[in-house]
Amino acid sequence: QVQLVESGGGLVQPGGSLRLSCVASGGTFSSGPMSWWRQKLGKNRELVALIVGGADGDYYLDSVKGRFTISRDSAKNTLILQMSSLKVEDTAVYYCRYLDNWGQGISVIVSS
Repeated sequence: QVQLVESGGGLVQPGGSLRLSCVASGGTFSSGPMSWWRQKLGKNRELVALIVGGADGDYYLDSVKGRFTISRDSAKNTLILQMSSLKVEDTAVYYCRYLDNWGQGISVIVSS
């Protein structure tokens, strides 16, 4: 079973940037969609960005379009979420997902 470990979260001021990484062990990101989700306090988990690859376009939650970019480094078995122009409402625990496998989540706090 693939294990996913996120890193790169933390506290950032509004307008700042963070780069989340998700490294897979026990397997590879060989095929299939990979995604980032987030869960705000008291809310359901929501899909933030999804990458399929090939001719299929990536998906982004409307509220993050133009600010977040999902990508993968297959050589490093890593899924990346580059987040810029962060807003207070981006505060959440972020999870990476590959097929039925989830990371443990990492906290992102946007606050002045």
